[in-house]
Amino acid sequence: MAGLAEWVRIEHRGSGALFDQLRTQIIEGIRDGRLPPGTRLPTVRELAGQLGLAVNTVARAYRELEASGILETRGRFGTYVARVDPSDEAMAAAAHSYVSTAKALGVDKAEALRYVEAAFG
Repeated sequence: MAGLAEWVRIEHRGSGALFDQLRTQIIEGIRDGRLPPGTRLPTVRELAGQLGLAVNTVARAYRELEASGILETRGRFGTYVARVDPSDEAMAAAAHSYVSTAKALGVDKAEALRYVEAAFG
């Protein structure tokens, strides 16, 4: 597995906030398997130095990911990818609620999926 700094690409002159670019790319790395559950991430200072970012920028990305349950900090032992992806539970609950609403309104599966596709644009 390649190190985080080897595949994260921050556009310093890009339109998105630097912390958000980092946060988004870490999420993508988790979802595509480059950062499996339990993976220890570099310290804030290490990653900031490797990517040429301010320490506070990396710290904010880590904090937001931790608040979302995607990362977990284990004190002085470091920051790790959480063992369970919180989006799995949240998306399953949202899907169940959506299906229940669709059924209550008499909307069939094909029509309900069209609404979802339209919402994604």
